[in-house]
Amino acid sequence: MNPDVAWPIWSRERAQRVEGALARALPESTELPQPLHAAMRYSVLGSGKRVRALLAYASGELAGADAAVVDHAAVAVELIHAYSLIHDDLPCMDDDVLRRGKPTCHIAHGEAMALLAGDALQTLAFEVLTKAPLSHPKTPDESQIAILATASGSRGMAGGQALDLAHVGEALSLNELERMHALKTGALIHAAVRLGAACGRTLDQAQAGALDRYAAAVGLAFQVVDDVLDVEGTAESLGKTAGKDAMQGKPTYVTLLGLGRAKERVAELRDEAHTSLLGFGAGARRLKELADWIALRKN
Repeated sequence: MNPDVAWPIWSRERAQRVEGALARALPESTELPQPLHAAMRYSVLGSGKRVRALLAYASGELAGADAAVVDHAAVAVELIHAYSLIHDDLPCMDDDVLRRGKPTCHIAHGEAMALLAGDALQTLAFEVLTKAPLSHPKTPDESQIAILATASGSRGMAGGQALDLAHVGEALSLNELERMHALKTGALIHAAVRLGAACGRTLDQAQAGALDRYAAAVGLAFQVVDDVLDVEGTAESLGKTAGKDAMQGKPTYVTLLGLGRAKERVAELRDEAHTSLLGFGAGARRLKELADWIALRKN
């Protein structure tokens, strides 16, 4: 793509690209079992910021990857994210009724079908990666499937959600809170960056380390902004229930730091993300723009 294309056009075109790829990857709602496939498509298509997909495309561009190859990584991280949202919203978890501006999956399709839809989206993500036209990784740990599995499991997103549930009503230190969200939110964002970069040329150790620092910064920034918006936003602007963290007694950056300091922390993390990319030059433009968007977003 033309590197001179403005951010709004680039992000819109990439979001449309992954939307089409997701629609093709998902079973049609007319295919047996229709209720399950309808619930899957309901939860994935037509909404969402596609932040994780955009990160995959941006890091892929940094590594000189073909967008057609990055499609697989972008689809996989969005499927995992959608599955996590379905399960997070269930009555046994956060018990929410609104997601992405519409009724949550279990409200629209029933709890049993929502549970199955989340399970099926998770497995579909790995099926998509098995079809990716990638060169063989140097070690098993560098395979795209290994990257996504680690980010999604008990040492990543699922583990972070377990910690979140365990600490409702408790006061956490800043280090404990950041550790929890590095798993719950940051792990999949980190995986999106790594997966996109893995679609292109091999990065040296210093470059890989710089991308890791970038991913850690934007992953944490995303969560801190979420905490701020939970206080300042509305259900209409967020597309989900506002003020839910306070109602549930969850530890957040706002409750720990205060609103003003939480916003300062976002600015610090934005600067950290930009600093980590200095060695890449113009090739990191989209990653820098994503860091700005994550830090400044209003929903």
